[in-house]
Amino acid sequence: MQKIAVCVSGGGTNLQAIIDAVHSGKIDNTQIAVVISNKADAYALERANNAGIPALCISPKEYENRSAFGEAMVDALHKYNIDLVVLAGYLVIVPSEMIAAYPNKIINIHPSLIPAHCGMGYYGLKVHESVLACGNKITGATVHFVDEKADHGPIILQKAVEVKNGDTPEILQRRVMEQAEWNILPEAIDLIGAGKVSVQNGIAVVSR
Repeated sequence: MQKIAVCVSGGGTNLQAIIDAVHSGKIDNTQIAVVISNKADAYALERANNAGIPALCISPKEYENRSAFGEAMVDALHKYNIDLVVLAGYLVIVPSEMIAAYPNKIINIHPSLIPAHCGMGYYGLKVHESVLACGNKITGATVHFVDEKADHGPIILQKAVEVKNGDTPEILQRRVMEQAEWNILPEAIDLIGAGKVSVQNGIAVVSR
């Protein structure tokens, strides 16, 4: 049984998609062992409580430096015997201690087709604002392994989404979530749990 930790900062719509996928069997052989947020008032923690999942707030603001924060995160992950860390709208740069402890065992969902519209400062509506400002006709979402750089690391899955005339950042954000994020993030978790994802020469290889 694959045990995952889901890290979130806000409402937790991607977390809910994961919870629903586990319950429906779309994600097989996986348990959500803990949900961790950097914000005590994140609605995602309430979603976790409603689903009977342990929920923690571990905020970098509570620690004297990032190293101490990183060690606290690793300690929590070890406590719950985590196999895979899932960043689902987690607006914190992952500390190096976590990356060292979980190499190619941390994945992130980003609401664009990496390498476009990603990196420092590209999060939430800012991504979709950038897509619209550039006049892109296609956007989408990407699930990738996490390394030391923001929105970087081997790409596992991507799904394209059409940009339509009259889209606002909010409308486009919703379409990307519904058509891409809520589908490929659960799929990636399931594939990893089934041993169907490996990293070879810095490239994620997926077998279905």
